[in-house]
Amino acid sequence: MKARVAISYREGVLDPEAVAIERSLRGLGFDTVTGVRRTKLLELDLAETDRAAAEARVREMCDKLLANPVIESYRVEIS
Repeated sequence: MKARVAISYREGVLDPEAVAIERSLRGLGFDTVTGVRRTKLLELDLAETDRAAAEARVREMCDKLLANPVIESYRVEIS
């Protein structure tokens, strides 16, 4: 199975890189861009064969290592 994990900052947490990207886009003339958010995407190959077990395992990985639960949230997709 494959898992995709999208990790982003929670609402209200400052993301300096996203702010810089938005500022740069505006400087290039893309004036209608607002609210840039940056997301980190991880793709994992899993040996799991049960979809529910795979999702639970990936969520455990996120809680223990991949995401900082204080400032980040994540979404998991299993395929």
